[in-house]
Amino acid sequence: MHRVWNHSLLTDGDVRDFQNGTHYRLYECFGSHEVILENTPGVQFSLWAPNATQVSVKGHFNNWQDDEYLLYPRWDKSGIWEGFIPGLKRGEAYKYHIVGYKGRRLDKGDPFAHFWEKRPQTASITWSLAYNWNDQRWMRHRKKNNALDAPWSIYELHLASWQRPVPTDEESYNSYDQIGERLIPYLLEMAFTHVEFMPVMEHPFDGSWGYQCTGFFAPTSRFGDPQGFMRLIDALHQAGIGVILDWVPSHFPYDAHGLFMFDGTHTYEYADMRKGYHPDWNSYVFNYKRGEVKSFLISSARFWFDKFHIDGIRVDAVSSMLKLNYSREEGQWEPNEFGGDGNLEAIAFLRDLNETIYRDFPDVQTMAEEATDWPGVSKPTFQGGLGFGMKWMMGWMHDTLDYFKIDPLFRKDQQDKFSFSMMYFYDENFLLPFSHDEVVHGKSPMLYKMPGDEWQKFANLRLLYTYMWTHPGAKLLFMGGEFGQTGEWDYQSELSWGLLQYDCHRDLRHCVSRLNQLLRAEPALYFNQFNTDGFEWVDLQHRSESVMVYKRKGRRPQDDLLVILNMTPVERLDWPIEYTGKAFQKEIFNSDAMEFWGTGRIQNQSIVHQWVDKKAKRSRIIVNLPALSGIVLK
Repeated sequence: MHRVWNHSLLTDGDVRDFQNGTHYRLYECFGSHEVILENTPGVQFSLWAPNATQVSVKGHFNNWQDDEYLLYPRWDKSGIWEGFIPGLKRGEAYKYHIVGYKGRRLDKGDPFAHFWEKRPQTASITWSLAYNWNDQRWMRHRKKNNALDAPWSIYELHLASWQRPVPTDEESYNSYDQIGERLIPYLLEMAFTHVEFMPVMEHPFDGSWGYQCTGFFAPTSRFGDPQGFMRLIDALHQAGIGVILDWVPSHFPYDAHGLFMFDGTHTYEYADMRKGYHPDWNSYVFNYKRGEVKSFLISSARFWFDKFHIDGIRVDAVSSMLKLNYSREEGQWEPNEFGGDGNLEAIAFLRDLNETIYRDFPDVQTMAEEATDWPGVSKPTFQGGLGFGMKWMMGWMHDTLDYFKIDPLFRKDQQDKFSFSMMYFYDENFLLPFSHDEVVHGKSPMLYKMPGDEWQKFANLRLLYTYMWTHPGAKLLFMGGEFGQTGEWDYQSELSWGLLQYDCHRDLRHCVSRLNQLLRAEPALYFNQFNTDGFEWVDLQHRSESVMVYKRKGRRPQDDLLVILNMTPVERLDWPIEYTGKAFQKEIFNSDAMEFWGTGRIQNQSIVHQWVDKKAKRSRIIVNLPALSGIVLK
């Protein structure tokens, strides 16, 4: 009897769609799958290696012998190799031994594997994704929770370094279940609506933070098996928390067991290194023109929604995909067929990606990390856009941090930098990010970006968060920022949880929790967050005092909020504000409250209201403004 039976899970239609770049469920027919053939259980293997002359499967089951379990090439010259190994069971480590271009011999992991050995081992593992989900309630209602007119407050998390069993040991990991036991109560206490995991897809090098991925269909084995990750998502959903995954279709590493030179030639990457090599990350760029690669990538994105019930993906490094000249000097890139710098294949890929995800999962969101002025990133494809649900507002992030780093006495000269965001806010559906990238590589943690003494640093940070949470758009905060982490993020250790023994850090965390509660409770802060009906400048005329006032507007006039920001360490008593609309009678948030480690000296327990023009509904109120503070009136 043959060691490998000639059997296929792919139809001719599967192969045609795969080659055309329109097969987005490849994980159902490629890779390794437990099947029963002629009453014999075993594992079916399918692999794309178009320039191979021989492919075999090897593992512990045959003492890693190279040429024993040979797969069969399909008759249609598609480059697909397949076969069934009877008697093989779940949990077997394996690799493909490929005799490739010019006889080169390569040992490769399975691009479609659902489970891998824990690094530094690099083999794939036969596995099943069978799991009984218990998040039906979330899935029924998540269209509302994930809508663009819902509150979005995202906690960005690196699974390994949020908490470790041994705080300073890089090899010390909590399991997916242990992470859930600790994380879910914390997120509920903090009132975040969603959590975003930095890449969980399998990756060999911890120092890449997951952004150099080799397993596009597998959660990392550092924390357990795939079902462990499913249980974590399931539990988050049962607690009413949405889950977003970082996803990296922009590049991949050159590790020997990965996708690079997969069958001895440039299979997954562009052959022309002017397009195929990424100088910033010493990695390789997917060939978006190749139908098989496009099918592979969109299948990967779809896989996480289909099999893991996720609520969104944040697509990394979109700018590098769109621009042929990204990080390249003149002469290092070639214009497209129209003479421009856009990568037309990548643009088409991103549009097809978003159309597919929103067609098959209309109650989720896709988000682009895109830092240029590329038009229409979050506009529908039928309007000429790329089709993302949201775009990271990198300009707001840079301008806001630049403004807050300034000594408050000189902020009056930089007010335009502060207010500029609303000049272009409606160009996209913007997400406001203070991400991991802002607290590494010498940029300093959020707390130490702030000027002044210790009290002023905390007051400034509370003021910054008040501004962020009351600015239109979704919010994202990287772990540690909520309690004033005092060191830059270090992926090898854990957050400095010991800081919470100090009132200033514990009360800052309470302030962020209250802002999240405010966001959830007040429709004015989210209902019109992506349209022109949701925001109105009330006062930008007091530049020298650095006091700025704006209105957030909801469904109804009675939902409106008035936000007043005092950007200097000077208390302003009996401050008059004129505006049009309903009377604001109640202070519902004050970043200088004692419960947030503020002074608590100034509270607007009663607000003086005067009519300027009752017929025109023009009012004046008199309020008191604490130093370095933001207050919200209703």
